[in-house]
Amino acid sequence: MTAQALVALVAGVGNVLLGDDGFGVEVARRLLAGAPAPGVRVADFGVRALHLAFELLEPYSAIVLVDAMSRGAPAGTLFVLEPGVDELGPPDLPDAHAMHPAAILRIAHELGARLDHVRVVGCEPATTAEGIGLSPPVAAAVDEAVRVVHELLARTQGARP
Repeated sequence: MTAQALVALVAGVGNVLLGDDGFGVEVARRLLAGAPAPGVRVADFGVRALHLAFELLEPYSAIVLVDAMSRGAPAGTLFVLEPGVDELGPPDLPDAHAMHPAAILRIAHELGARLDHVRVVGCEPATTAEGIGLSPPVAAAVDEAVRVVHELLARTQGARP
């Protein structure tokens, strides 16, 4: 895909070996099961956070990150965040396999990425203990998250994966 053909990136992040932390990966898998629209890249970045930070340097007009994120809500609760660059703070380099989306965005910003078009679709996890598979409330939220991603892309670019 050439730079001119890029419209949007949907990036699933998380660790499938840590229960509900695999939420973003599962959403990306479901989106990939359908045919992404031209110019929409859907990718499972899993634990490759630094790879994602470099991918954010591409000239996407919309970026949607999907991840499990604890915000104190009931398990399976979905939320959409619009992170502001001013809120990101200085970059840090913790374990590259365990970075929160804010850390990924901080690093991408320092590398020169334009981040005024990023949304994060998060889901409150029930558990991030070792184990494969999503808990029932988080598994039940996957289809709704797919719908939310489609809606965000339709609103921002008129594109649907």
